[in-house]
Amino acid sequence: MKYGLIFGGSSYEHEISIVSAIVLKKKLQDSIFIFIDENREFYLIDKKDMKSSFFSSFEYKKSPKIYLTKEGFYQKTILGRKRVDFDVAINLVHGRDGEDGKLPALLDFYGIDYIGPRIEASVISFNKHFTKMFAKEIEVDVLEYQVISKESVEPIKFDFPVIIKPLRLGSSIGVSVVRDKDELSYALDTAFEFDDEVIVEPFIEGIKEYNLAGCKANDFIFSIIEEPKKSDFLDFEKKYLDFSRNSEIQGANIEKSLEDRLKEIFKKIYEPLFLGSLIRCDFFVKENNIYLNEINPVPGSLANYLFSDFETVLEKLSRNIPKEKSIKIDYRYINSIQGMKNR
Repeated sequence: MKYGLIFGGSSYEHEISIVSAIVLKKKLQDSIFIFIDENREFYLIDKKDMKSSFFSSFEYKKSPKIYLTKEGFYQKTILGRKRVDFDVAINLVHGRDGEDGKLPALLDFYGIDYIGPRIEASVISFNKHFTKMFAKEIEVDVLEYQVISKESVEPIKFDFPVIIKPLRLGSSIGVSVVRDKDELSYALDTAFEFDDEVIVEPFIEGIKEYNLAGCKANDFIFSIIEEPKKSDFLDFEKKYLDFSRNSEIQGANIEKSLEDRLKEIFKKIYEPLFLGSLIRCDFFVKENNIYLNEINPVPGSLANYLFSDFETVLEKLSRNIPKEKSIKIDYRYINSIQGMKNR
């Protein structure tokens, strides 16, 4: 199976997406790399150039530009155009463009098979408020929360400490733990740099956190369950420098009953909304109750480090990509109107 990894994008998480693609270069030998720059131009990147400095120095601009059209990416040549050859695309764009529905909409519109969240899944998981409403609708518990807009003068309804997050951003960017009123203004200003709305939740000391990745390819395929080692919360460095080191992660030491419950909740979240995706769900466990924290529809490096045989997982998923129903347009209604007019 040959993959077309699409990464970059116009997003605060642009650089994280580059790191993800570089990590997967080592995991997926038969791949080509499609980079989206901040201006949303597509570039075909040679595998040997998949280094962070190639992008930070803007050397990527010397790479061939490509464009997206019906059933594929194409490169202009002297003789016309040449199709960029791959079997299945992988949406590896974190944050805006990749996780908000723009890239999935383009790929669906042009009939390109891809691994990643579809439009509805993107919309729901990109917005933390929508995620919580979705979870409650399918009877999955979430912690109490409050949404505050930039223009709002609404006071925080929780006792300190609280955790404040931009509403539409991942990767722990702009996230703060606020322990008293004196820290609140700075934390809100930091979060509002990235979004006009923030979500506030009570920060619970010592709460257990577990991450589970997976997908459905005929049957469900699950990763190991990870228990992140953290002090306050899983910050940027812990999340993204760890997976870039590609170190082996040990599964959480939990009872089988808790493992089974986490997997059953994952299934409720995943199907049917996230079919065609490899996602990671982050859970809290408090007093034996499980709460959904976040859905990561395009997890860092596709959470490859949580699987013992990542390539096999992707190949199975690639063979179970959902297909959009073909609609035949026969103009029966218009023709019947025209027929009535001509009588």
